[in-house]
Amino acid sequence: MGSLETGLSLKRDQSRIEKHPFGQKPRSRFMKFVLFKKIGYVQWVCTVAVFFFFVVIFQMFLPGSVMEKSENSWKGREVDSGDSMVWKEFGGLDFGEGVKFEPLNLLGKFRKESREVNLSSVARSGVGFGYRKPQLALVFADLLFDPQQILMATVAVAFREIGYQITAKTVDDCPCFWALGMKSFDRLIATLSNLVNHLIGTSYAVYSLEDGPVIAVWKNIGVPVTLIKTREKKDVVVDWLNYDGIIVSSIEAREVFSSTPEIVWQFLLPHEVNNFTPHSLLQEPFKSVPVIWTIHEKTLGFRLRQYVSSGQVELVNDWKKFINRATVVVFPSYALPMLYSECDSGNYYVIPGSPVEAWEADHFKVTDKDYLRVKMDYGPDDFVIVVVGSQFLYRGLWLEHAFVLKALLPLIEDLSSNHPSSLLKIILFSGGLTSNYSVAVEAIAQNLRYPKNTVRHFAGTEDAKAVLSVADLVIYGSFLEEQAFPDILIKAMCFGKPIIAPDISMIRKYVDDRVNGYLFPKGNLKVLTQILLQVVSQGKLSPLACNIASIGEHTAKNLMVSETVEGYASLVEYILKLPSEAVPSKAVSEIPRKLKEEWQWQLFESILDSANLNRSSKSQKFLEEIEKQWNGTRTESSGAVTATNETFVYSIWEEEKNIEMASARKRREEEELKDRTDQPRGTWEDVYRSAKRADRYKNDLHERDDGELERSGQPLCIYEPYFGEGTWPFLHRTSLYRGLGLSTKGRRPRTDDIDAPSRLPLLNNPYYRDALVEYGAFFAIANRVDRIHKNAWIGFQSWRATARKESLSKTAETALVDAIQSQRHGDTLYFWIRMDTDPRNPLQQDFWTFCDAINAGRCKFAFSEALKKMYGINHNWTSLPPMPIDGDTWSVMHSWVLPTRSFLEFVMFSRMFVDALDTQFYDDNQSGHCCLSLYKDKHCYSRLLELLINVWAYHSARKMVYVNPDTGLMREHHKLKNRRGQMWVKWFSYATVKSMDEDLAEELDSDHPQKRRLWPSTGEVFWQGMYEKERTQRNRDKEKRKKQSKDKISRIRSRHHQKTIGKYVKPLPEAVEVSNSTVVVARLLR
Repeated sequence: MGSLETGLSLKRDQSRIEKHPFGQKPRSRFMKFVLFKKIGYVQWVCTVAVFFFFVVIFQMFLPGSVMEKSENSWKGREVDSGDSMVWKEFGGLDFGEGVKFEPLNLLGKFRKESREVNLSSVARSGVGFGYRKPQLALVFADLLFDPQQILMATVAVAFREIGYQITAKTVDDCPCFWALGMKSFDRLIATLSNLVNHLIGTSYAVYSLEDGPVIAVWKNIGVPVTLIKTREKKDVVVDWLNYDGIIVSSIEAREVFSSTPEIVWQFLLPHEVNNFTPHSLLQEPFKSVPVIWTIHEKTLGFRLRQYVSSGQVELVNDWKKFINRATVVVFPSYALPMLYSECDSGNYYVIPGSPVEAWEADHFKVTDKDYLRVKMDYGPDDFVIVVVGSQFLYRGLWLEHAFVLKALLPLIEDLSSNHPSSLLKIILFSGGLTSNYSVAVEAIAQNLRYPKNTVRHFAGTEDAKAVLSVADLVIYGSFLEEQAFPDILIKAMCFGKPIIAPDISMIRKYVDDRVNGYLFPKGNLKVLTQILLQVVSQGKLSPLACNIASIGEHTAKNLMVSETVEGYASLVEYILKLPSEAVPSKAVSEIPRKLKEEWQWQLFESILDSANLNRSSKSQKFLEEIEKQWNGTRTESSGAVTATNETFVYSIWEEEKNIEMASARKRREEEELKDRTDQPRGTWEDVYRSAKRADRYKNDLHERDDGELERSGQPLCIYEPYFGEGTWPFLHRTSLYRGLGLSTKGRRPRTDDIDAPSRLPLLNNPYYRDALVEYGAFFAIANRVDRIHKNAWIGFQSWRATARKESLSKTAETALVDAIQSQRHGDTLYFWIRMDTDPRNPLQQDFWTFCDAINAGRCKFAFSEALKKMYGINHNWTSLPPMPIDGDTWSVMHSWVLPTRSFLEFVMFSRMFVDALDTQFYDDNQSGHCCLSLYKDKHCYSRLLELLINVWAYHSARKMVYVNPDTGLMREHHKLKNRRGQMWVKWFSYATVKSMDEDLAEELDSDHPQKRRLWPSTGEVFWQGMYEKERTQRNRDKEKRKKQSKDKISRIRSRHHQKTIGKYVKPLPEAVEVSNSTVVVARLLR
């Protein structure tokens, strides 16, 4: 960053300079030694080699993020004194090379996405729907009082002013606590008014793993709090898709990332699968939720280096998996990314500023200062000066310490002559150096003729708070250009110590000379010495210095609040991809100034006197528990491997024995059948018919579980489509429900869930699996439905309905089944999640307005274009099926029940509609820009298709009955008698849809079009002409076989036969000689 070109010289004779009028440099003792003493060539080579060796080692330990040298070098600031001459003699030596952290990957990503958003906003100018606040979740490891809670509360309060709504979550072994936000109707009306006027912000939720006193603070702010872990009942599962973004605080909250190993699921009993709760930010479908993980602990950074050195690569990879999942990892200091460089994947970001220094200073002030002085061998009258510096290591550090010690020499002379009772004590505190550096400090002090035991070096392992508490004056002796205000200076100011620092840019930004601190030109020894003599008066701090220290303490308590608040606000604005129904937050510049001037200390006044929390020791215990788990797992796995090997050897022997026995049996059967003739198998038609019959009944040969047997006797089966392990806790396991996995990899173990991709190969394509979502499940069930579904009624329920506590209760399930069995409503669509209570529709908009709001204002256009394509209508047609505003509501979230016959009719209509929609917008979606969203969205069609069931049911004259999911009470909506004259019955009738389906099948069967079509891949392709074609083909094949048989017979009959030469008479068998008499008789007969 910075280099030192101006400096201070040692005492030199000015007369020597005059002897060189032509600008020649006077040679120092070092240069004379180099030029005139005889030094061997080998010595020079060894010296240079050692120097470059240490340079290479230093470069190797730089962090993996971007490190750049600053070109700011103070070239324009030359101090007119003899001090600069000596530094120029050292040539390459300076006060340190600049080290700069730049998150280039993140910044480039932010710029690219910003350009895309701007292009999208320009292309869709005028499209704006603000029906709900953006949702944010804050996740804590606990709710104990610590600086991170103060920081997050400050950020949350500021966020609410620009339009964010927060929810708090915590994981704990305590009873679950829910704090609901709006407590009165007036507050609700005010909020709705703000919504209309586009003056609202983001909604928040707080989650925590442990309870604590800070829960009262969040309640007072008005943020709902949830404890994820409880003793009294199973863990609370969270649908993270409800939130536009998540902010996770502390490494101890990593449990929300934790994924359950697959081996664990294999050993769970069937009734235990739903009771076992995975925290699933690493699992589908929650992988796409933006996550900001704030890490402020140093303990894990040190442990990661220990893991690497000790060969515990598994632990490093485990942490790397969690850190890589976060969209952005935020550190409060530029040194922390270096500690965590082992896990750097380009998602590190620094937002400087934290109340931790002020918080630690407040809790440390209760310690007896005199006791610490005695412990460090200092007297009560000693004047202690602590010299601190940068937290980075660089080659000019020893030079800076020598500079400061040189400037302090006149102060020793002043104290010894005027106040002999006050002894000057100097502590060089370097946070990154080891105790070996003490030898170098002693050598520097000895060369400068300091009295013995005056200068001491404290290594980085010492407690900085204890060192600063005994100090009377603190000097910042580093001239390295920093990216943020040094933490050690903030801590010193919070302890009420006057500070003296060089006027580098970052320090000059917050410290006003002789107001809240002292500044001196970098490299000017004389100015530093003058300041020291002014600060120390009669062996003590001067009254002016005490006043400056008091002002500095107040400044440091709320230092860099603005940078922190604006940094988090800008970061959240960058990473959140808000849907079209959400209200964009206000600009960062609109945050009230008073919220950026100080931390929210007043919110924690009631718990400031609580017991001090040692966060470092708590983090150490947390990491030790993880290490124990890993070590225990490795031990168990090693023992299991031994037992497995023995079992494996025995199994190989047994398998080989069975193979030999089977081979011997097969050889014996082949020998017995070798001389037998082939048995007749019947005609080819019989073989074909038998094969088809076996294929038809092959699915009924498997052993059925209890759930499937119970389900076969019920009139209704409700399917729950899901994708990923994260949805498992929300799925039911009763006989009324059956899971429907959209991916083969994420299916539940030990269940009879249906594998949708095996029934519909289209779902193996990730693009259509994500774009269609539940409709992919509809098409998979409808494809040869009689092989998988044998119930009279069929239903579907989204797993997100269970997450929202809107799934059917036992009472509602019984009422629904009774209504179906009694045929109370006939051919009816039953639904239980209402559009007017959907969180996306707080203003209860009408059908088409709501559809436009969740589809970036293009729902009507897309629906109209799809209908025109589907029915082949003129391009000038702009009408839409009317969906009247009659006080009733509509169905959302794919939670409904239909007769199976009506469901197949709906699927027939849906297949053609989806094909028309995909044909219209497929090319746009392939470019990465969803036509129904403001951003790139892989679930492009899902929000429009979510409402399609309402259009079909209304205009196909189906009854629509709402079922209360709690009580089971039913009420018909949009009654048929009120629909007359508004329904498009001809468009949605079965005859029309069936004829269109057959036309598509006939076109596909006859023409074999080359153009890409989605319709054939979504189900069966059938029309009446296929039966005739098959019958004709069978008759043609039969006639062909008959002709071949007749030709064969005629060829045999017409074949030329050779006449016989003569008649063949078989001779009699010769007599067997039994005795001599028999031979004689035979001869006589001849």
